[in-house]
Formats: sequence, structure tokens, C-alpha cells
Amino acid sequence: MSKPKRALGVRSQTSRRILIIHGPNLDLLGTREPGIYGKESLASINKNLSRIAKREGTALETFQSNHEGALIERVHAAKNQGISWIIVNPGGLTHTSVALRDALAAVAIPFLEVHLSNIYSREPFRRHSYFSDLAVGTICGLGSRGYEFALQFALHSN
Repeated sequence: MSKPKRALGVRSQTSRRILIIHGPNLDLLGTREPGIYGKESLASINKNLSRIAKREGTALETFQSNHEGALIERVHAAKNQGISWIIVNPGGLTHTSVALRDALAAVAIPFLEVHLSNIYSREPFRRHSYFSDLAVGTICGLGSRGYEFALQFALHSN
């Protein structure tokens, strides 16, 4: 029996799994304050990220919730699912959620923090993140490309 052939330009399947978590209000992307967050929908962002991960032979899951508890439960579940990286945009929870921060610390899965807008050039209350000191890195102000850069980093990190 011959080995299955892989498509040109597609790497062989790895056991790497990446979880992308989108926090509150990110389901409104494309319509909510497009001057700040851009015109691209969350579905479009997720589709693009899935395409990139598939090309690299990596399993990608995306999860969005407007509820802090659901986000925490998803992070907890990741610990036993072989997730190797988490990319998180905590949305408005960035500045308020010690509980989500503690969940990420508890599972000890490396994570990257992403923000569509530059939180440091916005209102003073948005300039503090409960996540940045735990994150491997933080990307902000690059729009949806920030997710792509975070994904590329996670894909090519050991």
C-alpha cells in the first residue's frame, strides 16, 4: 500500500493544535465602530486563520463568547485537549478580568494576546491589560493582521 500523497504546498499533519479565543463584542466586528476595529467580520477573520492553519497542517479552533464564564470554561477544557497555543483577544475583559487571567495561568498553555486597536493610544482605562505580563507576547493596533502574525508565531515556535 502506498503512502497518501499530500497536496503541493501543504505540510504534513502535526499534532499541534491552536485555540483562538475572541472575547465580548467581537461577534460584532465589521459593524461595531469600524473606524476603530475595522470592517472585517469575525467570520472572515476566522476563515482566513483557518486557511493559514490548514496550509500548515495544524488544527485550529476558534471560540467566541460574550460571557466571561464561557471563556474561562473553554480555557480550562483546553488543558486536556492537547492545545499547544492559545491566541486570545479578551476584548473588554482585558481591563477587568482577573478570573480569565487566572484561568490562562492555571492551564499553563503558552498564549499570545491580540487586540485589533492600539489599546495604548486609546482611553486611559483601556491602557491596562491583566494579560500582558503573562502572555508570551502582545500584538495590538494592527487590525486583523495581528491575529495572522500571532498565528504565524505560534505555528513556527517550538
